[in-house]
Amino acid sequence: MKRSLLRDLSFSTVVAGFVAVLVGFTSSVALIFAATQALGATPAQTASWIWALGLGMGFTSLGLSLWYRQPVLTAWSTPGAALIAATQGVPMAEAIGAFMACALLIAIVGYTGWFERIMDRIPMAIASALLAGVLARFALDAVLASHAQPLLVLGMAAAFLAGRRWWPRYAVPGVLAAGIALAAAQGLLHLGDVPWGWARPAWTTPQFSAHALIGVGLPLFVVTMASQNLPGVAAQRAAGFQIPVSPTVGATGVASLLLAPFGGYALNLAAITAAICMGREAHEDPARRYMASAAAGVFYIVVGLAGGAVAGLLGAFPKELVIAVAGLALLGTIGAGLANALNAERHRDAALLTFLVTLSGLSFFGIGSAFWGVIAGAVALLSSARRQAG
Repeated sequence: MKRSLLRDLSFSTVVAGFVAVLVGFTSSVALIFAATQALGATPAQTASWIWALGLGMGFTSLGLSLWYRQPVLTAWSTPGAALIAATQGVPMAEAIGAFMACALLIAIVGYTGWFERIMDRIPMAIASALLAGVLARFALDAVLASHAQPLLVLGMAAAFLAGRRWWPRYAVPGVLAAGIALAAAQGLLHLGDVPWGWARPAWTTPQFSAHALIGVGLPLFVVTMASQNLPGVAAQRAAGFQIPVSPTVGATGVASLLLAPFGGYALNLAAITAAICMGREAHEDPARRYMASAAAGVFYIVVGLAGGAVAGLLGAFPKELVIAVAGLALLGTIGAGLANALNAERHRDAALLTFLVTLSGLSFFGIGSAFWGVIAGAVALLSSARRQAG
């Protein structure tokens, strides 16, 4: 087994794992800090949240990827963090109780197979359109980032095109290296204020109240399943990986349950960052791409242990660099998703609706556009089926 792992490990998989962590962490860590502040967390509790989430994502990504030998990447619930940040009047202890209730629900719908049965009813065209819609936002943001930092973004785009022409396997590492070099040359890297030190777990004894369970726990469960796990499974299937849904979702629920008292409020399957680990840029051989998500798991563990130091280090990168490297790394996956979505003519209208609604970013009742994109596609499919039957 050791030889097999070493053989499958490559520079491109390690870089893909690092890019996934860079994008996942820097794109939404501000929401984590906002969520802790909304609950009145102390600095020690805030550091503990990073510790718990980093280790939770790290060990689930590493363990599941190595167990199934397929790329399984987990993430914290970004819409869940936004929901918590908007919470008012809920003490930390009661919020922790709500987190544990949410985790228990995730584990139940995972291990019972309820969630997998729902996913099995979604056609591949809809799943591919959903994935393309989720990821296309990053590509659009990369284009818009050229307005704020034209030299940085255009230089990275040139490195990407050159890499795809002459060294396609290392195109994304080349983009990252070019971005760091250009950012450093322009004085955009801010490494001087990084706080060094290890994070420590801080236990909060949970308390259970109907107010927190209904106002925090249940909405957190809904947005995590609809806006995170649903596109996460779609990303796996659109990339051609048949990863067991029930045990992987169930494992995220168990991990969340164990880490909730330390701040691990909700873990789920990743979609955007997982796509980075599942694409050709990670490795030409799909059978070796699991090492990219395994490498991301190791990086997440380091993030958790180092806490504020790693947060500050990753935060030293300019946001335009992070946006550009994500958009360029995801181009191939977006193209493949659109091709699969539009391939079957009978599903084409439904797939286009799914793509457009998902890309729009609209949100109703706290549930993001990924869920509503699937609903729009499902309605279009039902309408088409009835028309053909008539």
